[in-house]
Amino acid sequence: MADKDTQQEEKVQNQPKVAGPRGQGAAEKPKNFKDSLLRIFKEVLNFKWAILLVFFTTILSVLFNIIGPRELGKATSILFEGVLAEIQGTGSIEFNVIGRILLTVLALYVVSSIFNWVQGFVMTGVTENVTYGLRKKMLDKIDNMPMKYFESHSHGEVLSRISNDIDTLGASLSQSFAQLLNSIMTMLGIAVIMFTINWILALVVLMVVPISLITIRILINVSQKYFRQQQVSLGVINGQIEENFSGQNIVRAFNQEDNAIDAFYKDNAKLEESAWKSQFYSGVMFPFMRFLQNFGYAAVVMVGAYLVIIGTIQVGVIQAFTQYVNRFTQPITQLAQIVTLLQTMVAAAERVFEFLDEEEQDQTTGNTLDIENVHGDVSFNHVQFGYNPDQVIITDFNADIKAGQKVALVGPTGAGKSTMVKLLMRFYDVDKGSINLDGVDVKTYSRANYQRSISMVLQDTWLFNGTIMENIRYGRLDATDEEVIEAAKAVHVHNFVKNLPGGYNFEINEEASNISQGQKQLVTIARALLSDRPVLILDEATSSVDTRTEILIQQAMDRIVEGRTSFVIAHRLSTIKNSDLILYMENGDIVEQGNHDELIARGGKYANLYNSQFASGGSPFEEFDD
Repeated sequence: MADKDTQQEEKVQNQPKVAGPRGQGAAEKPKNFKDSLLRIFKEVLNFKWAILLVFFTTILSVLFNIIGPRELGKATSILFEGVLAEIQGTGSIEFNVIGRILLTVLALYVVSSIFNWVQGFVMTGVTENVTYGLRKKMLDKIDNMPMKYFESHSHGEVLSRISNDIDTLGASLSQSFAQLLNSIMTMLGIAVIMFTINWILALVVLMVVPISLITIRILINVSQKYFRQQQVSLGVINGQIEENFSGQNIVRAFNQEDNAIDAFYKDNAKLEESAWKSQFYSGVMFPFMRFLQNFGYAAVVMVGAYLVIIGTIQVGVIQAFTQYVNRFTQPITQLAQIVTLLQTMVAAAERVFEFLDEEEQDQTTGNTLDIENVHGDVSFNHVQFGYNPDQVIITDFNADIKAGQKVALVGPTGAGKSTMVKLLMRFYDVDKGSINLDGVDVKTYSRANYQRSISMVLQDTWLFNGTIMENIRYGRLDATDEEVIEAAKAVHVHNFVKNLPGGYNFEINEEASNISQGQKQLVTIARALLSDRPVLILDEATSSVDTRTEILIQQAMDRIVEGRTSFVIAHRLSTIKNSDLILYMENGDIVEQGNHDELIARGGKYANLYNSQFASGGSPFEEFDD
């Protein structure tokens, strides 16, 4: 907005401090892993029928898979006994029986694979629906969040939560949930079937479980905070990149490339450190789990050999258990990998849920304002406001504006001009007093409905990647092409559009850099005219253009203020000489008010300010300079 110094001063001094991408202090504190994980599962359970199908197919896949080693063990025992019988001359190898067993095992594995594929297909659908729902909730949340959130968080930080964190959550969820369910089912199924074969060897295999669980728990506690820091640092990097790219001209103009690079290296080093530590501590699990697997394998072979020698079990049982050792410890190894995925998922989910848990600003509750019947009388009655309760910015603001009047807000930097505009727009609500529209307190109306009665033209023009026709029509989406062109002609947009390739279908690029600043400003004025709203705010709309373009913009502004109550923030006092009412502000209050001739005749602060703008070498606000 215009009056940038005012905004920045108010933003820094008066708004509540919210931990943003630059303030990592609060974010580094480890969050509640359990609660965040439960919230994710609640989101997943919204698709309970799909989850039941995943659960059912997982059970069947695991069941058919774990029966295979037992059947192979039988084939091994038959083969071993047949070899002994041939050696002793008492029989032969029953190849037909072994063949039937092998075909049965093959069928078991094929069916298991089919159910496993179905499980993966359904779980992928669930994951995509969960991430779609969360991203939709976040976008819906944006429409209900107070303006102070966006004034205290960088665009890159917000985008990182909506894009990177949601993508990380979805990718991790897709892998971790299915693997977790499969691993648990496999461990339970194998444990049961091992005990049905031989309880002694089953206990030998199970002795690795408590050691594994204790190790995993310790590593979770150590590594979780680094996963959290990794996601936070990623948000910082995204915010910094977005700022540097969007402000590349300023960075170069002030020769701040080295500082920008140094800041990036510093933040990137933090990301590298947290990423390295998180991956290192989670990676320690894998070699340790592999060691336990090999240890269990050796223990089964030794104990099993002894049991075969004493005649307690057949040799095929050892063969079956050696496979079960691998299959039983494999899910535990997978659990180590799942823990890494879960930590990444929870770290991303915490940032998503933090965003969803942010304070909301009710946009729809209240009376409905009949915009077509709004006259435009605006009154400020003893308005008091502060961004922080203990630091008041506006102390006692009073003004009565009649419908159709053009009101100018002038004064030094930090006077509170932009704050009053924010209050009028209900980006914030007053702490005391009231702002009335046609005699009715604006707080009685729903915020969204009330804001449809006001249009704004800002110094910082905002145009999106699209045609000029689409950008103007943004003011009123149901406008016809003819209405768009009529609005464009009224404010001198048509004059330059007809010379562009494609005319009104000329595509404005993503940075809106393929048209001039003055042309962009004229397009935003055409948009405001097309919206046809009874109250208009012009926020320093001519401060960054040349004199000729300023004249065109001034003529366009004069056109759109006709018949509307308008509020103009201006530093160039020559642009507001014809205002019906000029409010000169200092320290959040009105010091002088009247029209231009009255204030000049009074010889007060407005007169000094006006005269200083035409004095040789004088500063427009020289009397306020230190």
